[in-house]
Amino acid sequence: NQVKIAMMFSDDNKSEEDDFTGSVMYSGRSGCWGTCHHDAKDMPDAPKQEDIDAYEQKDQIDMKQGIRKYLTESRTKVEVAGRRGKKRGGWDKLKTPEEIKEELDAGRYMDLIRHKAGTKESENGYILDDRIMTGGEEVLFNSILENGLWVVELKRKLNSDKAGDIALDFDKLYNFGFAIHDDYTNGRFHHVSLGYKLGFDNDQADINAVKK
Repeated sequence: NQVKIAMMFSDDNKSEEDDFTGSVMYSGRSGCWGTCHHDAKDMPDAPKQEDIDAYEQKDQIDMKQGIRKYLTESRTKVEVAGRRGKKRGGWDKLKTPEEIKEELDAGRYMDLIRHKAGTKESENGYILDDRIMTGGEEVLFNSILENGLWVVELKRKLNSDKAGDIALDFDKLYNFGFAIHDDYTNGRFHHVSLGYKLGFDNDQADINAVKK
């Protein structure tokens, strides 16, 4: 990718356990980082293809090209510390399809949009048990290169009833993060932000959209 931008959104609903957490665990702190695990493709604990082929739930999601992004909410367990030789991650701890649907219906997913700069190409999907890059409401991008800098404009509807889309309400805050692939990189080689807050006429937001 010469330049590609990806953005992820989630709600900022608070839980009793962690005041910094939205419906997606730690999304208010980590942004996109919560979707990338130690056992994803090209990461240190990525499983071998023969291990994937032997996994009894391998057909539940697309694992043909390795393990892609996923959320902790889609697994029964995710190993984080890696103590005593344990491999980190939870690729083979998938919840059942029924449990995944419950998580999706409860809003525990990251809305994901992507765009290749200098083109009209864009994708709108979500991340939960896998990275799904279809099915979302249409998003429109305009990107131009000005004096060595890319200027990117994004347009999307505030409300959507499509699975995996986050509907944006003027009275709420939302967590978001972004990643930029630059210099014709691909895969894991990209710049990733921490979590930010998006709001509408709300001075508590990092990015505060104000109506003109």
